[in-house]
Amino acid sequence: MLASVLVPVLDEEDHVRAAVAGMRAQCLDGEFELIFLDGGSRDRTRAILEELAGEDERIRVLDNPARRTPNALNIGLGSARGEFVARMDAHSHYPPDYLAQAIERLRRGDVAHVSGPQLAQGQGRWSRRTAIALSSPLGTGGAAFRREGSEELEVDSGFTGVWRRSTLERHGGWDEGWPKNQDGELAARIKQEGGRLVCLPGMAARYVPRNSLRALARQYWHFGIYRAKTVKRHPGAIRRSQVLAPGLAVCVVAGLLPGRAGIAPRLGLTAYGLALGGAALAAVRGHSPGDAASLPLVLAVMHLSWGFGFLVGCARFGAPVAALAGLVRH
Repeated sequence: MLASVLVPVLDEEDHVRAAVAGMRAQCLDGEFELIFLDGGSRDRTRAILEELAGEDERIRVLDNPARRTPNALNIGLGSARGEFVARMDAHSHYPPDYLAQAIERLRRGDVAHVSGPQLAQGQGRWSRRTAIALSSPLGTGGAAFRREGSEELEVDSGFTGVWRRSTLERHGGWDEGWPKNQDGELAARIKQEGGRLVCLPGMAARYVPRNSLRALARQYWHFGIYRAKTVKRHPGAIRRSQVLAPGLAVCVVAGLLPGRAGIAPRLGLTAYGLALGGAALAAVRGHSPGDAASLPLVLAVMHLSWGFGFLVGCARFGAPVAALAGLVRH
């Protein structure tokens, strides 16, 4: 068995057939298996997967009683038979040579993790508008893997991707204390060991964002909380851009102060509002007026949810003092 693909799933009946079709279409010179980890889906996800497993012996469906992503990935890793292990997402579409490109790059040596750009592709009104936000400079947040490119990039984390199974086993798999941002935490451990993570432009995956502002806010709230936990444990994993959203959240609260105490925060919020307006004007050229007009709202939901989530994470797990001090020194 050359490769094992791990796919956590939960209530994915709207996406799972298309996702599985893309995974089954992978062109690879060697055998691969698809391991789906079901967290107790209440819709038809499990029935669809069982049906597909009956058609294709490469598909296996396992239970994930904990219903959390890192637990699912570790169950899959424990059952994987491949020399290489890939993580794939049921909300994403991968090019047919995704596995082949990653394995070829890993075999060349000097890298521990290979992934591709995460490019948003909306399905539904708010999913589409979120995709527009994620393609803008204010939406990528300094993450190189969220942009299309033409050359291999070294990155500090990535979207899903492929590892040697031995690399994952040596690191003990995914830390189950990270229900979110588990890939970022694993990436930090790999980098501390001296491993390199690269992003290949030809492996670009099309990711379907959340289709409601409420779901988007919940997602980014949890992203912020567990990013704070990650940089608390791994101070070198923080990027300068990641202090902007918490800073914005602080400005929102401080801007409510009366008199001179609130002047500076309010000026900061005014500058932020102008930046949002500029993003909306830039979006008018390629998108409908309604989608462009919604861009400031979508970006504000993303930034404030992430920022307040990060502050809550600092309160819960402890302030990442060493990480912030490292930013100041460098």
